[in-house]
Amino acid sequence: MQTDNPDLVTVVGVGAGGWADLGRTPTEALLAAQVIFGSDRQLDLLPPEVAAERIAWPSPLLPALPGLLESHAGRRRAVLASGDPMFHGIGATLVRLLGAERVRALPHPSSVSLAAARLGWPLATTEVVSLVTADPAVLRRALNPGRRLLVLARDASTPAVVAALLTSSGYGAATVTVLSQLGGPSEHVVVGTASSWEHAAGDPLAVLGIECGDGPRISVVPGLEDDAYENDGQLTKREVRAVTLAALAPVPGALLWDVGAGSGSIGIEWMRSHPTCRAIAIESRSDRFSAIRRNASALGVPGLRVVHGSAPAALDGLPAPDTIFVGGGLTREGVLDACLAALRAGGRLVANAVTLETEAVLAAAYGRLGGDLTRVAVNRASPVGGFTGWRAMMPVTIWSVTSR
Repeated sequence: MQTDNPDLVTVVGVGAGGWADLGRTPTEALLAAQVIFGSDRQLDLLPPEVAAERIAWPSPLLPALPGLLESHAGRRRAVLASGDPMFHGIGATLVRLLGAERVRALPHPSSVSLAAARLGWPLATTEVVSLVTADPAVLRRALNPGRRLLVLARDASTPAVVAALLTSSGYGAATVTVLSQLGGPSEHVVVGTASSWEHAAGDPLAVLGIECGDGPRISVVPGLEDDAYENDGQLTKREVRAVTLAALAPVPGALLWDVGAGSGSIGIEWMRSHPTCRAIAIESRSDRFSAIRRNASALGVPGLRVVHGSAPAALDGLPAPDTIFVGGGLTREGVLDACLAALRAGGRLVANAVTLETEAVLAAAYGRLGGDLTRVAVNRASPVGGFTGWRAMMPVTIWSVTSR
């Protein structure tokens, strides 16, 4: 990559060891810079021989970032980052904003790499969860017996917050190791058990190593137990939910509209399929609206967006979806047409029907647009006196179609 480009922004990763741990290339980049951006803490790590103007990030940063960089265009600009700028860092933000050709990243070993080295954990098989900006409830999606997790702390209160969350989720026996100021002269390690965590708040620059141990098992494939959801009966049952999610075919990064969300189970399991999957649940009833939020938090996807309103009006202004599921409201005028119109080319719509009226809507759509029409009938064993018999659930008709 050319380094004499006047539009180039050089992002230098700095560890807890500061200036003394930087290699030749990062050192030269900072010495040559005319303006350096970073947090107050990061800027304080620079020695006097770095002559550049030092500018501390404003708060909030993201809205101010484009204008701040532009106001110093034409100068040799450098940005300080913690560890690896491209791993949950400012480097990735700058690439999204400026493009990869205008960002030069000079990484330092990330705190996650250092934590894995200290703990002796293979990084390739250890899941990393960042709580720097995320709701701590996202951690629940990663919990399962025997799992090892590395968690990036938001601040000094994170260990206590995580210990409480582990305990409330049935993982009170989990071992929590807090590794602070990794790679620096003040490196510090604290170990404890989640249910008995009593350590005082420590350093905000910390990574948590979590050994889950034993606890509740939660499937990583669609079709969670029905009782995993708070619901008033408006719930796509697990067998039909599994078939429906297979028809929806979630892929990383895709956005789902869950129209007539009920308890939110489809959108929730869509998001659980991959950390980058996104979903918007549209629900008209206020009591279900609140239950969807609680279900999403309990199952580790608090980022599920919930829209209170009725389709098709509630769909106006929403981000364009990659996939749509219609679980309710099919007989309402304009709902199906609005959903089909919102799909991009190659997008997918799946709709479920349990009544004759909604079946008629799907049959007509199938006749007009094609796709796949499937009927699912499920029987569950249940007591019949002193014996056991089959009890039929209401059959569900599933229509799926890909837009052209």
